[in-house]
Amino acid sequence: MSHGDLSVVHGPDSLRKRLGLLAGLFVTMLAMVMVLPGTAHAAGKGHLTHPELDWMGSTVRAHEGSGASAAPAGTVTPMAAQTPGMDVSGYQGNVNWASAWANGGKFVYIKATESTSYTNPYFTQQYNGSYNVGMIRGSYHFATPDTSGGATQADYFIAHGGGWSADGKTLPGALDIEYNPYGATCYGLSQASMVSWIHAFANEYHAREGVYPVIYSTYDWWATCTGNNGGFATTSPFWIAKYSSTPGTLPAGYGFQTFWQFADSGTFPGDQDRFNGDLSRLQALALG
Repeated sequence: MSHGDLSVVHGPDSLRKRLGLLAGLFVTMLAMVMVLPGTAHAAGKGHLTHPELDWMGSTVRAHEGSGASAAPAGTVTPMAAQTPGMDVSGYQGNVNWASAWANGGKFVYIKATESTSYTNPYFTQQYNGSYNVGMIRGSYHFATPDTSGGATQADYFIAHGGGWSADGKTLPGALDIEYNPYGATCYGLSQASMVSWIHAFANEYHAREGVYPVIYSTYDWWATCTGNNGGFATTSPFWIAKYSSTPGTLPAGYGFQTFWQFADSGTFPGDQDRFNGDLSRLQALALG
């Protein structure tokens, strides 16, 4: 059967030729996809499609809401035996540290890393800038327990700004473990596996830096994903996230919180925090 100059021949040779052409077309299309702008970069991050939006507490409001309005703008007047501070990430960009200091900020935690593929592009400005105005500062790691082991992520964190030194100005690194921004709340881990993952991170950090990391989370996430495990209370200070007028219920074993993230906006850049003690106690924590 023919149509003008085109002819269709039904036979094994023709079938083989067409299969060969299809295979070649598939290879060509695959090669084109592999060189599309940004493809290799995205592949290196695995499923981390928006790490720049994964700051400390970025998942809290959606899951737990808020029991109180954000702190009003203006200079903070610390509560009795409370020290005001903040936490920031790459989302804030270059921060005006002189202004934050003038408004009463005494400490800051800065996002350094996420998983084993992301580093905060503004970390140097934020980490050094806060130090230069007089703040006590530390760094934190946004955990993704479904991408690699706890010890592996601790090593990555330490290698990219998460280390500690006993200079009285550097706080122990913090582990930000919260609702999964990419999927299952507990990252697909059982409660026992999650506890093991956190222990692996904390123990590796301690082995290398000489102090245990601060652990940041909410009570609800901790109860759901660790079974309200109390095995960290004797080693790691706890940082509770609770957007309310009080810190609320703490995980098992903790008689008090060390830090409290009480609002996601307010006087300072980023999230609003309080250290549960006066400045001398904060300095003692920085000394280890």
